[in-house]
Amino acid sequence: MTAAVLRETGVPFSIEAVEMFDPAPGRVIVRTHASPFCVTDVHNWSGALAKIPPTILGHASIGEVVEVGPSVTRVRVGQRAVVPGTPECGTCYYCAIGEPWQCGELFDLNGVYPDIAKGEDGAPISCAGNVGGYAELMNVSQNQTFPIESDLPSEVLSMLGCGITTGVGAVVNVAQLQAGESVAIFGAGQLGLWMLQGARLRDAAFVAVVEPDATRRVAAERLGADVVIDPAAEDHTEVLRRLTDGRGVDVALEATNSVSGQRDALLSSRRGGRIVVTGFERGDSEVTLPQTFLTLQSRQVRSAQNGNVRMFRDLERFTRLLERGKLTPEGIMTRTYAVDEIDAARDAAASHDDICGIIAFPH
Repeated sequence: MTAAVLRETGVPFSIEAVEMFDPAPGRVIVRTHASPFCVTDVHNWSGALAKIPPTILGHASIGEVVEVGPSVTRVRVGQRAVVPGTPECGTCYYCAIGEPWQCGELFDLNGVYPDIAKGEDGAPISCAGNVGGYAELMNVSQNQTFPIESDLPSEVLSMLGCGITTGVGAVVNVAQLQAGESVAIFGAGQLGLWMLQGARLRDAAFVAVVEPDATRRVAAERLGADVVIDPAAEDHTEVLRRLTDGRGVDVALEATNSVSGQRDALLSSRRGGRIVVTGFERGDSEVTLPQTFLTLQSRQVRSAQNGNVRMFRDLERFTRLLERGKLTPEGIMTRTYAVDEIDAARDAAASHDDICGIIAFPH
């Protein structure tokens, strides 16, 4: 099969013919239909997040199950399935206490992922994030493979593995936004635009989007933002306070992948407000926040790992919202690429020319 192999961080992908291993017990082979290329994948490629080469990137995907290993019970051959960024094993400590977004099947690996194929030199190749979506085939755990029934294109449904779940989930699962609350979203990339749609679904009093890029501000306006702020032209904190009688917003959502964006989100919120952070600059980045904002003023800082979703519950919900047009990829899914065009997809993601490019495979 053909795969885009990361042989070394920060250099072009190697398009290679690799040999997929047979599925081990509990694992399945999925023929890849589509995999998004988002900023997380840029971080993985650059080395900002430690991924040990040689490896196949692509942390979310969709495809068709074509082979199952021993002891597989969750999926069967022929099913279309979403492969999200996080598994749900159902038996680890975190799944048992109702927090599957921290499933040990992924996070207990500490960045050392299973070998799933070998290259022409015979050396093993791992699947980064337990997915490896930038290849014609994926060798993944059944616990990270979720059947889906929909007539929507795979390119759209592939975003259910990360972008939609993280963005909409940050609003409904993490912030638990209530009707009539005010919202500020920092960043109008893929996550920010899905957050915007989630806030509209929950009947926010108003949604303000803070975004320096003009093209992305236009996308936010088209998707229903009430206020769009260019931080280079206006003091966004002052604008948000004017809109809320000096208080600050009820919910501030960060989707900037920056330390400064997370601090800005906190400073824009009211006393007792909720701040949801989703991004990171590097695996070792640190954020400094004003102490009294967190203690005396009772602000709550929450994190959204894959939107804190429960895929067995949320996948069908979000799929139906897409089918009914309550969620739309318009303005978010920028263009598609063949796997041998992956370096162009990476460049477009890194430069923000794409909001979300999709690596598409024949199917």
